[in-house]
Amino acid sequence: MIFKKRLFGLIAIVMVLAMVLSGCAKTGATGPEINLNLGTEPPTADPALASDTTSVQVDELLFLGLTDFDDKTLETIPELATEWSVSADGLVWTFKMRKDIEWVHWDPVNKKATKKGKVTAHDVVYGVKRTINPETASDYAYVDYIIKNAEAVNTGENTDVDSIGVRAIDDYTVEFTLEQPAGYFPGIAGMWVNRPVPRQVIEEHGEAWTEPGNIWTNGPYMLDTWEHENKMVMLKNPYYYDAKNVQIGKINWVMVVEASTAFAMYENGELDVAAPPLDDMDRVKADPQLSKELYIAPQLCTYYYGYNVTKPPFDNAKVRQAFSYAVDRQKLIDTVTKGGQIPAKSFACPGIFGSVAEDPNFQGITFDPAKAKALLAEAGYPNGQGLPEITLMFNTSEGHQKIAEFIQQSWKDNLGVEVKLANQEWKVYLDTLTEDAPQIWRLGWCADYPDQNNWVLEVFHPTKGANNPKWDPESPSAKRFMEVTEQAAATADPEQRKKLYFEAEKILTVDEAIIIPIYYYTRVVCTKPYVKRTYSPLGGEHIDKWTIERP
Repeated sequence: MIFKKRLFGLIAIVMVLAMVLSGCAKTGATGPEINLNLGTEPPTADPALASDTTSVQVDELLFLGLTDFDDKTLETIPELATEWSVSADGLVWTFKMRKDIEWVHWDPVNKKATKKGKVTAHDVVYGVKRTINPETASDYAYVDYIIKNAEAVNTGENTDVDSIGVRAIDDYTVEFTLEQPAGYFPGIAGMWVNRPVPRQVIEEHGEAWTEPGNIWTNGPYMLDTWEHENKMVMLKNPYYYDAKNVQIGKINWVMVVEASTAFAMYENGELDVAAPPLDDMDRVKADPQLSKELYIAPQLCTYYYGYNVTKPPFDNAKVRQAFSYAVDRQKLIDTVTKGGQIPAKSFACPGIFGSVAEDPNFQGITFDPAKAKALLAEAGYPNGQGLPEITLMFNTSEGHQKIAEFIQQSWKDNLGVEVKLANQEWKVYLDTLTEDAPQIWRLGWCADYPDQNNWVLEVFHPTKGANNPKWDPESPSAKRFMEVTEQAAATADPEQRKKLYFEAEKILTVDEAIIIPIYYYTRVVCTKPYVKRTYSPLGGEHIDKWTIERP
């Protein structure tokens, strides 16, 4: 998934205290402001419905998960949980929780924050079951299929939501029972779809529960303003358990789609963080000041194109292979993206357990125009003759447009094929991919947790994953892919898992060429020198750990 972010000015916030109910209702905490860019309207702030990085970024700041990841080591660390353990058979995970986490309601009219009670194991159970309940219509519920009965309930085979393998042992202990052992489960347990949410507010306000004035949160920030398609403002939560270590008091997010506009705002001092547009990369690198503010480092994400394998001509594996062989990934990086990205030969990038990205025995599909033309001819379309009209679709973005134009020209030069380009606004685009994906479409995938299960199985398994390619689970190749990825998820032997993931990647990216891996991401961003920030190869921003240090 791909996304962006923005905020406004840097001004100290002074909050006033007022006495309310049994304790004090606070207006928020003093602290500097930061201006950032979300890059688009977040499709949702509801953790159960989030399936993109923009929405997840919002949820990361508003709600706590049982676990989180260390920005440097990627180790699973406690957040809402204090500790966890697993049974000898690997099926039952028990999480002990903090007892000092508050539900907080922020009144944006009267500027008051009020405590609404403790966050408990019952809230976690409610959040997990709500995500899995088919009535919620969560597009990301499949990540919980490892939990006992979750898949059966989510697909309607089992109508008993209470049969899902999650329960509160007491107010601050939650237990998960799994379908099979999964050593990576603590990473799943902390994902946004499994975060506690306020049942009372959801039942009272329905779909509007995440709007300012309605929402209760428990994370480092509260939601003050959400002017849809325009801006979002978050304020530091004065009742957050670690509030004393949260320095930034106000986050001003804008929703500027065009990278050139956002970077102009950055250079004008209106944004404190921004990604340089592709056209400006050479200028930024040569500029004495901007080059010091530029940060480029590997990120656990892959940029790729996918096919809708139900739509001609991409119902033919040889056509899919031909289009993949016709893409010069290195030239794209050298002439267009210019951010030190690495050409991709697999779906999972380096740094993911089980990835074959750096395995010399995995050849993948690399640029070979002669082979591309031969395969297209073998498929019955010599020099592109007889092909139906082909459309490549991407979400609206200057960067995605330039990449699409480069690849469009590559297909024309190397295959003799004309491809139309189309784009849609992010939220509409996500719905299109789910409902009626075009012949070729663009996405990026960033790790939710650093294990191949989160990549090949959770993204492309025809029945347990998102399956945007619409891969027929009854086809022989899909059946083998499902068998291999399920075996890899179930075995505890790391070497055996690696062998299985090798085969899965080969089926996905070479034999069936369900997708075109294009490049492994780098994080390319400029940050003002007075912003002292963290970076994580997993993506997402722990802005609560940032500080503003003006001279």
